[in-house]
Amino acid sequence: MKMLPQEIIARKRDGLALTRAQVEAFVTGVVSGDFKDYQSSALLMAIVLKGMSPEETGWLTEAMMRSGRIVELPEITRPKVDKHSTGGVGDKVSLILAPLVAACGLCVPMMSGRGLGHTGGTLDKLEAIPGFRTELSDAAYRQQLQDIHQAMIGQSADMVPADRKLYALRDVTATVESIPLICSSILGKKLAEGIDALVLDVKFGHGAFMPNEASGRELAEALVAISASMGKPTSALLTRMEQPLGRMIGNSLEVIEAIDCLRGEGPEDLMEVTYALCAEMLMLGGIHSTVDDAMAALKAAIQSGAALAGFRELIAAQGGDPRVIDDYKRLPLCESCCEVGVESTETMYVSGLDARSFGEAACLLGAGRVSTDSVIDPAVGLELLKKVGDRVQPGEPIVRIHYRDEESCAAAEARLQTAIHLASAAPSVGPLVVDRISHKS
Repeated sequence: MKMLPQEIIARKRDGLALTRAQVEAFVTGVVSGDFKDYQSSALLMAIVLKGMSPEETGWLTEAMMRSGRIVELPEITRPKVDKHSTGGVGDKVSLILAPLVAACGLCVPMMSGRGLGHTGGTLDKLEAIPGFRTELSDAAYRQQLQDIHQAMIGQSADMVPADRKLYALRDVTATVESIPLICSSILGKKLAEGIDALVLDVKFGHGAFMPNEASGRELAEALVAISASMGKPTSALLTRMEQPLGRMIGNSLEVIEAIDCLRGEGPEDLMEVTYALCAEMLMLGGIHSTVDDAMAALKAAIQSGAALAGFRELIAAQGGDPRVIDDYKRLPLCESCCEVGVESTETMYVSGLDARSFGEAACLLGAGRVSTDSVIDPAVGLELLKKVGDRVQPGEPIVRIHYRDEESCAAAEARLQTAIHLASAAPSVGPLVVDRISHKS
């Protein structure tokens, strides 16, 4: 019997649980158009206000996953493991991670997204490399996974079309902040990739989507439980995002930093998170059984040059110019730079670098999107000369701005002045990886 959209909306409005059939009717209706945008928006708001049970969220995730084509990769004999981050500032981990774990025995079929707002997107970073294609035919995608065991592409139009429609509505109807909707959006896409296991980087803090550890933990636990209920081994690392990750923010600049990391010259905080996520992937994929063994293999892959060679292969396979590995000037870069500091008359310490404000400053330069149709400039960005805990002498700069025009530079500098905090004593700097959450825990 056909279900009327208003009946489903009213049931959730009244705080009642939806049946599996009602959830599936909603997702099917979104794709077919039987659920009009205003009806979908009404149900999304009802879900935000009334919530969903874990069972409902699992049904929604599965219906989203099955709303389009599901990839099957039976020809791939290696363990297929992917990673997803909930987003942050300076988060270029995927560019390092994919070639690194591929060098250690995994296959990484990674579908990534674009940046919006103060957070960056993996596809935007990759497209800073001249010629790099993030769209591959199904045949090319499969062949590449067999040949070099990694691919980094965008979501195709026929995969999880329900999420494409619902995410656009959520963004403009203030219905993003809902754990059931977040879970179904993330996992619907990831579980349609044909992977064997999934590792999640759930960030919390002022520069992340989840504002504090408690909300980050709630999201991580929900993601892991739902994914496990659908038969996919999954674990999540809970990581801090109070200051930008690494020292570079901006697409070409982050490509350069990722290459530096693969050379073994990356900043400690970025490598801490990258190594932790990679080790988790190797263990979930069955390549190694302990963290120590996984870490040893990862460091060996960097020291031997195998991981860097893997990134070179990835760039070449997807039409990019692999010469950027050895010549950063082949990337789009700015000719103009200026340095920003904070006035002081004595030696101080950096006590805070507000990640969200740094991300917003990068957007003011043109490195990110303020709307879905914004045009990104891959060359602009920010370079952190100091991180939290570093000593600052009077007059010493803290940030270098890479800019195209004076107006955007001035706007970014004004935003940064409120984002940099100094103290007379060195602050304590704790680990970025706070906890590991698995289905067993």
